Amino acid sequence: MHYSLSTEQQYVYWVRDYVRFHGLRHPREMGAAEAQTYLTHLAADRGVAPATHRQALSALLFLYRRVLECDLPWLSQIGSPRVKRRLPVALSQEEVSALLHELARDEDPQMLLLAQLLYGTGMRMAEALGLRVKDVDFAHRTLIVREGKGGKDRALMLPDTLHAPLRTQLARSRVLWEKDRSVGRPGVSMPDALARKYPRASQTWAWHWVFPQATLSRDPRSGSERRHHLHDQRFQRAFKRALLALGLTHRATPHTLRHCFATHLLQRGQDIRTVQSLLGHADVSTTMIYTHVLKVGGGAVRSPLDTLLPHSTVLVAREAGGRYDALAA
Repeated sequence: MHYSLSTEQQYVYWVRDYVRFHGLRHPREMGAAEAQTYLTHLAADRGVAPATHRQALSALLFLYRRVLECDLPWLSQIGSPRVKRRLPVALSQEEVSALLHELARDEDPQMLLLAQLLYGTGMRMAEALGLRVKDVDFAHRTLIVREGKGGKDRALMLPDTLHAPLRTQLARSRVLWEKDRSVGRPGVSMPDALARKYPRASQTWAWHWVFPQATLSRDPRSGSERRHHLHDQRFQRAFKRALLALGLTHRATPHTLRHCFATHLLQRGQDIRTVQSLLGHADVSTTMIYTHVLKVGGGAVRSPLDTLLPHSTVLVAREAGGRYDALAA
């Protein structure tokens, strides 16, 4: 069905866990009661997050409907815990600037360029790592994200400041591509339909990775040794080191740079529909969550405390007695 490898691995994990939870009984011998007991166990006993619970439910739905071909009515009646909407973490522009300067110290120049791409375009990390050479259009100053979340393509601006660094990165990538071609190594991985239609396309420069891994990897499906794009753990570790070096207390991840992109655009007055399109959100309500900064931050809403006292007066607490003296500012 052409699901991603990560989705495949997660579904296999949850199906195995479901079978083991019920003493290795075959799923055909189980039904609504067993599925509900297992999902309740995940929520009540293991305390998994709502998103994780939905993932386990999706795995069971796939198991019964697609694998066992049992279209059972009770499958659609099983509910999931309500998702808690949390406000995204967004660094200030000064903090982003400091973070980029710290990443510039990393021995691998790809780390800085990746961070600049995430903040400069709003891409997800997987989208940036999966960029192909053909997706970079310097003439039109555009980056194309292919099959992003939800299987959708979208066009993004290519920041002017990244033209030179990207050309340098492409030159490094071409060295590895030429090395692979000289020894007859298999090409990069391709979408299944295109791999069948254009069997030699995987070896062309256009389909090569912008951020290739220096070492080779073994394809978990075909078993062949080929060049994969840069692994996300490499950038995650570099990002974490930069945060620690700066002493930032935010619970930030590489995905935070995407939040910063959206928040800073809205702070500068960009309309929310444009930001929605750039982020690739299907529903504008998803994009609206970034407006929380505009509603209360930067003086947009003034606290009643600021209007309670004259600006020339400051309250200073006495250490003894707990009473206050009003002193001139």
